[in-house]
Amino acid sequence: MAARLRTVSSSDIQQQCRMITELVLASPFFRRSNTVSCYLSMPAGEVDTSALVSAILHSGKTLFVPKIDVTSDGRMAFLKIYSEDDLRTIPSGTYGIKEPDFEWLGRRRHNALDDATETLDLIFMPGVAFDRSLSRLGHGKGYYDRFISSYTDAKSASGARRPLLVALALREQVLEAGEVPAAPYDWKMDVIISPDGMLGVDMMEGSRDDDA
Repeated sequence: MAARLRTVSSSDIQQQCRMITELVLASPFFRRSNTVSCYLSMPAGEVDTSALVSAILHSGKTLFVPKIDVTSDGRMAFLKIYSEDDLRTIPSGTYGIKEPDFEWLGRRRHNALDDATETLDLIFMPGVAFDRSLSRLGHGKGYYDRFISSYTDAKSASGARRPLLVALALREQVLEAGEVPAAPYDWKMDVIISPDGMLGVDMMEGSRDDDA
């Protein structure tokens, strides 16, 4: 997959990212969501989310972004972003990805796992590769799978519905069904959005409460 992506021009990738962002913003599930988690993209190798995260804040939705917890192997925290100014000043962290500090303007940031925090409606997820059976291949650390499992366990007691899991993929990252290896603990996506459209939308309703 890395070799395949190196053959794609930067202009093609940016065009694909614009198309993906437009599809996201026009989708019914995005419009009806109130609280959204979205990754802050790496410099290369995945869908650029810079325009999307700005649009989330501009739309008045609540935005959470991931931060790798260096004190716990394979764990991430999902922290609230409060404004465009906050977003612009986020420093680069692990793997060159922008990650917020645990405090903003001298106060502790809200964490998605906090009891009093708004329930996540959507989680936009990156990946190395995806397939038409809605499997996702990450970078092998299990960050997202662990977070989703922890979040679902923590929030289910209050009756909260599991967030919709939406993968963002360049067309080169979408493979045929069964081509992405999957383990029992790997979460499948509810929706995969690429420049060519959305996979999983027809089966989305009624299947979100199933474990992957």
